[in-house]
Amino acid sequence: MKYILLLPLLLFSFQISAQDVNLSSEIYPEFEECASVDYSSQEYCFNSTLVNFIKSNFEVPEIVQNENYKGQLTIIFEVDETGKFQLIYMDAAYDELKTETQRVFEALPEIKPATYNGRPVHMQFKMPLKIPLQNNVVVEPVGEEDEIQLRDDVEVEDKEEPNALSEYERIKSDEFTSPRYTSQISIPLSHEFYSRFDAAFNEIGTNTHSASKPLMFAEVNPYYDFKANRDELLQDRNSLAGRKLWNEHLIRFQTEKYWFTLDPGFDLQIGKDFEQTEHDFTYNNTRELIIQGGLGKKFNFYSVIYENQGRFAQYYNNYAESIRPAGGDPAIVPGRGIAKTFMDDGYDYPVAEGYLSFTPSEFINIQFGHGNNFIGDGYRSLLLSDNPTPHPYLKLNTKFWKIKYTNTWMSLRDVRPEVVNSGSFRTKYIANHYLSLNISKRLNLGFFESVMWENDNDRGFDLNYLNPVIFYRAIEFATGADGGNAIIGLTGKYKFSNQMYAYGQWLIDEFSSTDVFGGDGSWKNKLGFQAGLKYFNAFGVDDLYLQAEYNQVRPYTYSHNSITLNYGHNNQSMAHLWGANFREIIGVARYRKDRWYGSAKLIYGKRGFDFSETGDYYGQDIYRTEEDRPFDSGVKIGQGNTTNSFYSELEAGYLVNPTTNLKLFASFIYRDFNPQAKTVTNFENSTTWINFGLRTDIFNWYFDY
Repeated sequence: MKYILLLPLLLFSFQISAQDVNLSSEIYPEFEECASVDYSSQEYCFNSTLVNFIKSNFEVPEIVQNENYKGQLTIIFEVDETGKFQLIYMDAAYDELKTETQRVFEALPEIKPATYNGRPVHMQFKMPLKIPLQNNVVVEPVGEEDEIQLRDDVEVEDKEEPNALSEYERIKSDEFTSPRYTSQISIPLSHEFYSRFDAAFNEIGTNTHSASKPLMFAEVNPYYDFKANRDELLQDRNSLAGRKLWNEHLIRFQTEKYWFTLDPGFDLQIGKDFEQTEHDFTYNNTRELIIQGGLGKKFNFYSVIYENQGRFAQYYNNYAESIRPAGGDPAIVPGRGIAKTFMDDGYDYPVAEGYLSFTPSEFINIQFGHGNNFIGDGYRSLLLSDNPTPHPYLKLNTKFWKIKYTNTWMSLRDVRPEVVNSGSFRTKYIANHYLSLNISKRLNLGFFESVMWENDNDRGFDLNYLNPVIFYRAIEFATGADGGNAIIGLTGKYKFSNQMYAYGQWLIDEFSSTDVFGGDGSWKNKLGFQAGLKYFNAFGVDDLYLQAEYNQVRPYTYSHNSITLNYGHNNQSMAHLWGANFREIIGVARYRKDRWYGSAKLIYGKRGFDFSETGDYYGQDIYRTEEDRPFDSGVKIGQGNTTNSFYSELEAGYLVNPTTNLKLFASFIYRDFNPQAKTVTNFENSTTWINFGLRTDIFNWYFDY
């Protein structure tokens, strides 16, 4: 019996012995000064050596001394398996204290790491470091069981330590990491800028949606590293002025909770229209202020204010004046805004754009702003373009599975004298939705629907159209036959390879199947069609981008028998800048090498204009009523005052600042316009126009009218 009782005693004593061995096998990290101490003194030697090193090297920042600050830094660090000190967590009332602590820990020597059973291991410690520095600093190992409690203690201390009177001085910027590139800031609508990442964003196998623009940096950055590509272009500039001009934002600020940048922008051009005899030079003088930033991770903002004066080539001036608003102002600068007279022969046209961007979840982004949007993969869009002047909008982007769904609501203006009421411009509204669906890793299809309505009978913004998941055509019928003007469309894209894809659009403004298949060219068949092809790194040449595109829109498309319900804003089309009744073919080539870039554009078109503003309406001017048409059948593209139009543009330049997209450039434009008959607004002319300038490229400016 006594042997049976002896057995558990032996087992118990063996367990105690084993535990003692395990404990003794864990050895503290070892400074060189502690190599000769015995095991029982290792912890004390490590602690005292570390504290003495910190006290000898730590320099209390001047701002902390001036404030007579008394408080405590909470530091969590580890000695890793190689014996290096690594800061894990640090909390302090002043950023300067954090910076100094980081410097001191980086200066610590590499020591012998902790070991367990002879194997190197990392070991974590917590250390409250009091200011002013004191000797009684306790360095303790961090255990899993007290990690949560430690964080709670730190939070309590934080509430007690900061001095309210030093709050202003504590506002300091952390290291700037270019957070814009991972934010919900929209990528400015610039064809040249989008061409840089078009190939990467549309590689076979990606679940991306490129037609609904502007895209956000956060959408594109996983496929095209904006910061890395920008950094490749940075120059070695040591002076502050050199860095700001060639590499950086003018003002930039970033903390863990928010960031913002502020930049000046320019569009300074001087040129010559060789067919213009009245003036020696053309010019544009634009100064911009660009502000953007983020508050937290879900809220971003962007604003740009333009102050502009300019005089352009004569054909462009003529067009700007032909779309002038009621009220006596001389012109509307296309794509920019209403202009006032400047020095008798130029235009003064202020512009403002901006938006708030809110992302409540990873699936949804909401924007409210003043600007332009674009739907399509081409140079043109037959559905929604950035052709008109900026306007108010509310946009909802929803992305999940293989779908991206875009809803946009806009407030537009009709500024013609015949519709202006009591001196104020006529208000109308537009709502559209666009569903993009990736059918396969190569094929994408999109479905578009839009409806326009006016503020008749004090109708205001019709809440019926606020529903983001409804067919607008049904609402249009429910609100009355003339309650709105609906347009539908289809888009498609097919990726042949990572270097090439085809794209297209089909627009239906009004469709009569009987008349279409009847073959008599009914005026009711208001249709548009686009087909295009993009080729990246063409013929094996890196960064050579080629694009070919064909567009056609039948007469009377985008117009309406209630003339305020046309698809336009500020006397400009919301889609193609030529209106309707045209066909065109476009060729675009772009090439870039380091900071140098060049582009070429050729556009040939056939267009059909009216012979007079009050005579028969042949379907080009979307602001006229369909009731003025000369016939119901035999309608074809180019009818009326048939005009052949040729436009070519060459541009070469240097990217001065890749962060702000500031460019130094020279451009050459040749335009030939040859109508069948001469009218007040359309007559034969050829233009040769050269320009030199410095431009912040943040919007598309179209001169190919």
